[in-house]
Amino acid sequence: MINSVDLSGRPFHFIGIGGIGMSALAQVLAGRNLPVSGSDLRLNHITHRLEQLGAHIFEGQFAQNLDFFCLQRSDAQGIAPQTLPQVICSTAISNANAEYQAALDLGCPIFHRSDLLAALIAEYSHSIAVAGTHGKTTTSALMSHTLHALGLDPTVIIGGEIQSLGTNARLGHSEYLVAEADESDGSLVKFHPYLGIVTNIELDHPDHYNSLEKVIETFQTFGAQCKILVGCLDSPCLAQHLSPTLTYSLDPDRGAHYSVSQVDYQGNGTIAKILENGTVLGTLKLKLLGSHNLSNALAVIAVGRHLGLPFSDLAEAIGEFEGTKRRFEYRGHTQGIVFVDDYAHHPSEIQVTLAAARLQVNTDTTTFPVKPSRIVAIFQPHRYSRTQALLIDFAQSFGDADVVLISDIYGAGEARPENLDGSALANQIAQYHPQVQYCASLEAVSAWLCNHLRSGDLALFLGAGNLNQIIPPVLQQLQSRPQPTLG
Repeated sequence: MINSVDLSGRPFHFIGIGGIGMSALAQVLAGRNLPVSGSDLRLNHITHRLEQLGAHIFEGQFAQNLDFFCLQRSDAQGIAPQTLPQVICSTAISNANAEYQAALDLGCPIFHRSDLLAALIAEYSHSIAVAGTHGKTTTSALMSHTLHALGLDPTVIIGGEIQSLGTNARLGHSEYLVAEADESDGSLVKFHPYLGIVTNIELDHPDHYNSLEKVIETFQTFGAQCKILVGCLDSPCLAQHLSPTLTYSLDPDRGAHYSVSQVDYQGNGTIAKILENGTVLGTLKLKLLGSHNLSNALAVIAVGRHLGLPFSDLAEAIGEFEGTKRRFEYRGHTQGIVFVDDYAHHPSEIQVTLAAARLQVNTDTTTFPVKPSRIVAIFQPHRYSRTQALLIDFAQSFGDADVVLISDIYGAGEARPENLDGSALANQIAQYHPQVQYCASLEAVSAWLCNHLRSGDLALFLGAGNLNQIIPPVLQQLQSRPQPTLG
């Protein structure tokens, strides 16, 4: 595969360097002592970490940011073309961005972040790319944690911060690389890894794909470019349209290479017997909740066994994994109310996340300081295109919640169509659920929560937008409330 990204020493400049995917790439490059700079609209703990690694960070995306490179030369000849930075953008950066336009005017080579990731994947003989509509962040994080724990020293580039590593990226010094491979914008077809994992296939990004068939074509292209393809047979679409080298399934009757038996789902984790070609390898004790996370762990076991790792070592490492941020992440508790943050923004993700929450109520164990008795699901729909395309699916996804609170739609830059807002979704959900409330703003959501949450509630915040920013102030307000108000 030909890729014109230069990894030999030429500078890199990231427009939007603070994003979870962009920052991971920047961190690996900075670790390789390559010149790295970047900008973002708001600085955060991730940009601070990059500064500590030597990256030059700009607050705000302005044309003059690129003057930094011109000022590095004192001669009258101007900046030489070969010293211009390679500018890295994500799909979120529009052509109208002032910094992007300045890069064009200067003649900087401009690449999508997927081009850089493809170049890095090509450098590693044992690159592992984790793809799929759902579960790829947790699976790639668990893979990274496991390989690191077992001394294989992987390079890591994923879209979530791993609790055990304290970061979303690391530079290893082995032939192993673990990367989260995103299908949202079609760039998945650029990757040619040694080993690819596909967790499932569904339509999640109707802003890019006009049909499920187009999504399938993207995954088929990716699968054909993997030397080894690992796939989950529990996804009907995957089982029908892909031909994985290695397979896994939670149902032993599907005939997958790796499966489970004697599964015990509890509120503080999962215990299961792991089967390899029908033979019991041993017992896995998983801290993560729910069947979806057992499936993610099974993918890691399939890869680990392919790499020749003993099951006992795999089980020990996987059993120590505590998850990633924004994946059923405990954020605190007060007055008997537990707060949990989750990135779930697709109907399938909401269903499995709520099922995991229901385990906290219906089983004898819990991972939290107090045991919940009621689930309050607070959902911020993400993108008008997704909400519109999957409206009925969303409406039927909240069965495991006792109370559903819907905010307005987080547009993510999309134009609002007529007659579509959060209330339209709330009305649809109300056809299937008896307790649904709509709040048009985050301020209204906060006020409702402060007035209606009570002891025993699990307040589960769901969505890929900015809903979770209200968690700290709501926690603080509730801490000062004399007595919970019944509601």
